[in-house]
Amino acid sequence: MNTLAPENAELSRRLAAGPEVPAPASALRVVAIGGGTGLSTLLHGLREHVTASGPAAQPGLIADLAAVVCVTDDGGSSGRLRKGFNMLPPGDLRNCMLALSEQEDLLAQVFAHRFRAGESLKGHNFGNLFVAALTEITGDFGHAIQLASKILATRGRIYPVTTANATLVARMDDGSLVRGETNITASPLRIAELMLDPPDAAPLPETLEAIARADLITVGPGSLYTSLITNLLVQGIPAALAGARGVRAFICNLMSEANESLGLTASEHIERIYEHTHAPIFDYALVNTTDFSAETLARYAAEGAAPIVPDFERIEALGVRCIAGDFASEEQVVRHAPGRVTGALLALGRTAPPSRA
Repeated sequence: MNTLAPENAELSRRLAAGPEVPAPASALRVVAIGGGTGLSTLLHGLREHVTASGPAAQPGLIADLAAVVCVTDDGGSSGRLRKGFNMLPPGDLRNCMLALSEQEDLLAQVFAHRFRAGESLKGHNFGNLFVAALTEITGDFGHAIQLASKILATRGRIYPVTTANATLVARMDDGSLVRGETNITASPLRIAELMLDPPDAAPLPETLEAIARADLITVGPGSLYTSLITNLLVQGIPAALAGARGVRAFICNLMSEANESLGLTASEHIERIYEHTHAPIFDYALVNTTDFSAETLARYAAEGAAPIVPDFERIEALGVRCIAGDFASEEQVVRHAPGRVTGALLALGRTAPPSRA
């Protein structure tokens, strides 16, 4: 393992203690970009620090939270609704709504419920069907997401990265093209380049405004190509991140993933992202240094996966300052520990961005 530069080792130790509670005026504007379980796990941690509504609410560390979510899924319940209703897939957005919801009771359970019987309903998620109904009523998918978020009393705003009905296209390492997220992830070939069809899919103006105003912007964790890079293919997003005034942090995955990142080190994740953004968009990278149990390593090895190598020197050679720490929770499935990740991020958000070339 490479060693951290002394100044970054000290910063990692300081951030491990988490943020101090700031005065209300210094509460942060935060934008979190991603998809899948990685983003919803992160949002669950950030939610605890968002200023709640109501006259008796206490100020939090986060004044405003916006989640920007990928919308290229074409499998499962989301895929069936996408084909049947010609709408965007709601699954990742629904998971983000639940992660940010204040309604942690029966209503949230209903939104998370997946039907187990019925020829036409089996496999569908109620929250997905609810968003489909709102989309049909309002005629606007983005408006439907905002209405569903209001019903769940989410502590934050949730935006699809684009409202264009875009399809993922991957050029594989043998030169062939594979269309559709499900087909791409099922392919035994490695992804060489990811593209959107249509290539001019545009973001919501609200997303660009949120990025421009943010004090802290995060990308990750999540599947390298189908949860992270897919967001960065939307026109205007890379330029907005490159020109953002706030601190920009990459949250590196814990384990490699079949097809998407097998054999890639932490720095190579960043390099693959930069190959698609054509510009540096990160100031910091949060990289886990937890040692996992032999049982966990064996379980993941059976799937060809392994912990991602934290090659600090190569990360910092890219102009990205590395924050090393214990960011993992080891249970049946390895996940990021929301509290520890959030603590480090909020402390980063209260520092001045490093000088940029």
